[in-house]
Amino acid sequence: MTPTPDDDIGFMQLDHTDWSQFTRPQQIRHFEVEGYVVLPSIIPPAQIARIQQELAAAEMGHTSYSAAQTRSTVQPQWLSRAACELIGLPPMIDFLTALMGPDIVFTRGFFQRTLPGSPGISMHTDGQPHGSNLFGWEGSCPRLIRVLYYLDDLTPERAPFRLIPRSHLSFHAEASPYVRYKSHPEEISLVVPAGSAVIIPSLLLHGSHPNRDTQPRELLQLGYRPAWAGPIQPVDDWDPQLVAQAPEIAKPFLQSLNTTGANWHQEHKPTGMRTEAPGINPSRWGDNPPWFEDLGVPF
Repeated sequence: MTPTPDDDIGFMQLDHTDWSQFTRPQQIRHFEVEGYVVLPSIIPPAQIARIQQELAAAEMGHTSYSAAQTRSTVQPQWLSRAACELIGLPPMIDFLTALMGPDIVFTRGFFQRTLPGSPGISMHTDGQPHGSNLFGWEGSCPRLIRVLYYLDDLTPERAPFRLIPRSHLSFHAEASPYVRYKSHPEEISLVVPAGSAVIIPSLLLHGSHPNRDTQPRELLQLGYRPAWAGPIQPVDDWDPQLVAQAPEIAKPFLQSLNTTGANWHQEHKPTGMRTEAPGINPSRWGDNPPWFEDLGVPF
């Protein structure tokens, strides 16, 4: 099977950022402003091998547009203990805690095997504020992150990831999370080594190029959110037996999927209001915002 001319967008603009040199504030800034960040090669090779072995026989379905774009019919954390351990991978949890705070909910797992000849994935978002048939009510969470773990090297031929930077920030109608695009003239593409994580917010427009390689490309995608940012409608919760059998490293994040900080009744001046909140500091990116000098704020 070969991608048709209609699948070819005719260009590829590679991002050559050296992610290994980023400090934590720089990582957070790049994620919040540009809409993506890469943590390179954070899965040990031995764990990659275990995951691929344990998922080798997973039952796979395929998308409506190609039999070469395959996905596991059961979430991978319930098929592979090594994949389930990935939910609590320390370097990832360290980043997510700095980004969102310590109370983190794991929302879903997804395993994709993109076979040779698969067409690219259209530009789309992974969240919709009113829900959808694709993401259910999970996609309605107001803060939702996707972590894409690549189990194989990405190359320009092997279905590299593509995205439209800053699209998650736009208020324009063309940034609607219910709109899809074949391509965009200012999109960029990422090639990363196996074991790397690409992290995006759910409202970033993203997709992939076709797989023109002779080998498949395997991907694990894990969803996370801060505990306060629950869905707008209840979702089916985890099977308690599956959670009980999960590795200890994953259990802190396997909270109820309906965990939320929603509280309709609000006071104008509740008691105990705090006077500091580092998570929203303008200086959290490690810089000195230009207005600080005018305000006389030390940094």
